[in-house]
Amino acid sequence: MLTRISQDDIIASVADALQFISYYHPVDFIQALHQAYLKEANPAAKDAMAQILINSRMCAQGHRPICQDTGIVTLFVEVGQDVQIVGDMAFEDMLNEGVRRAYMQPDNILRASILADPDGARKNTGDNTPAVIHTKIVKCNTIDIHVAAKGGGSEAKSKFAMLNPSDSVVDWVLQVVPQMGAGWCPPGMLGIGIGGTAEKAMLLAKESLLEPVDIQDLRERGPSNRAETLRLELFDKVNALGIGAQGLGGLTTVLDIKVKDFPTHAANKAVAIIPNCAATRHTHFVLDGSGPALQTPPNLADWPEISRDGSDNSRRVNINGITKAEIATWQTGETLLLSGKILTGRDAAHKRLVDMIAQGQPMPVDFTNRFIYYVGPVDPVGDEVVGPAGPTTATRMDKFTRTVLEQTGLIGMIGKSERGAAAITAIADNQAVYLMAVGGAAYLVSKAIKASKVLAFEDLGMEAIYEFDVTDMPVTVAVDSRGESVHITGPRIWQAKIAEEQAISIP
Repeated sequence: MLTRISQDDIIASVADALQFISYYHPVDFIQALHQAYLKEANPAAKDAMAQILINSRMCAQGHRPICQDTGIVTLFVEVGQDVQIVGDMAFEDMLNEGVRRAYMQPDNILRASILADPDGARKNTGDNTPAVIHTKIVKCNTIDIHVAAKGGGSEAKSKFAMLNPSDSVVDWVLQVVPQMGAGWCPPGMLGIGIGGTAEKAMLLAKESLLEPVDIQDLRERGPSNRAETLRLELFDKVNALGIGAQGLGGLTTVLDIKVKDFPTHAANKAVAIIPNCAATRHTHFVLDGSGPALQTPPNLADWPEISRDGSDNSRRVNINGITKAEIATWQTGETLLLSGKILTGRDAAHKRLVDMIAQGQPMPVDFTNRFIYYVGPVDPVGDEVVGPAGPTTATRMDKFTRTVLEQTGLIGMIGKSERGAAAITAIADNQAVYLMAVGGAAYLVSKAIKASKVLAFEDLGMEAIYEFDVTDMPVTVAVDSRGESVHITGPRIWQAKIAEEQAISIP
């Protein structure tokens, strides 16, 4: 029986779904994260998970983005053979119009992160289109759409290999996960695709992340095929690496691992791994011709009400007039609550600053004894000072770090995840410091920002240099002034602790 589905219903449903996932985590993800939080033994990792959980509840209540990186949109679409789409736009144009309306919704503006001409001008399209769309024609009379919004930090950590048929997938995964660092904001999920061709394996990995968190259910009932056996083995072995929340070291690195496979050529074993971060965002709807398919808000009772137990023991720091002598007393893994004025700047601003230094031009801002926060915030709405303003991946600034530290007088940086060897050396050589804010706690962080103004490079939009006036902004000392990195020492310590506990538990 032929079903007529209107253009307006398609657009409205996509727009509603994207707004919905910008501020509602999947309930299964929150419940799994809460269980991980309850059992976590590393105080730094536990506090990071607390911030993510508190942020999630705030976003669900306030209808503001979980993360300032509101993602690149991916749509998995199944169109029934017995569907007639009614409208004057091409089908993909309808889907993209839904994206456009979602990201430009004035009550909850979502950050536009999509750049055209990716190897050239890299010009922002302004409305987060186009989406990445995968379409299948299937035998039914409905349109089935899975909607996901994937952050750039986690997508950047995707890995692919064409293994030999006899190579171990488990060995490869355990080799590459530590190489991924913490830029994908664990704890999250890992999607693994095996087989097919190169592009099929990547697609399988991405599709697997749409599935619910159910690893504990699988453990209880037992595996029924090779993919499920792999899931259980990898879940235990990846968590045994001790990487932990935000890479700080701890008991939980992944909340679930998904595996999908597909028949492949006899000479090949294509394997892909794609992580989903702490801002896991996806949902699903079906259009049957009866009108738009709008999302049903979850019950907020499913969100745990927790507090940051360690916040009272955090060191409060006034960073106005801070000196190198003072930051030399900070220890890796220590939690600080920052108050005072900090600068912001990320990739484009750093590139422009370094170019200006090379050309002998004066700096647009006095960086002497200042801190810079790697952030591209969401635009504010209503009476907000700034929209959600979580950190971006710090390693992208590594190549600029030595020049900026040595030529501007900057003494501190705030970002997400680990720093590379060259940046750590530059930090130690300049007696500077690197602090880590929690990826996945953007709305929570924004509440610490009491004033905001653009100081330079206004044309860069979200990448301009702002000055934020902050009160009790939570951060962790990630690289101290001597060059010790918690992202190196933390996982090493907790991997050894987990191995010791496992050895004791074996009769």
